Amino acid sequence: MAKAAARHILVQTEAECRDLKEQIANGTDFAQLAKVHSKCPSGRDGGNLGTFSPGQMVREFDEVVFSAPVGEVQGPVKTQFGFHLVEVTHRVD
Repeated sequence: MAKAAARHILVQTEAECRDLKEQIANGTDFAQLAKVHSKCPSGRDGGNLGTFSPGQMVREFDEVVFSAPVGEVQGPVKTQFGFHLVEVTHRVD
């Protein structure tokens, strides 16, 4: 069965999400930005969500995690919780 590990940054606006993605592209550390900006409790751990299987996260999140290239920051991804930047850190298909 497929499993993935990912980290994310959750913010309220698409504009903030895009700004953080640009900062990461320019070399700012993903984990540091998660600690400062993420509205999810996982932000304290650099946005790390651990390992999970398909169906354990909301649909929009799952679709990205189980299709995006490993190690590339994806987003903004809109869910019922807000806007996410998502990075798949490991996946077994």
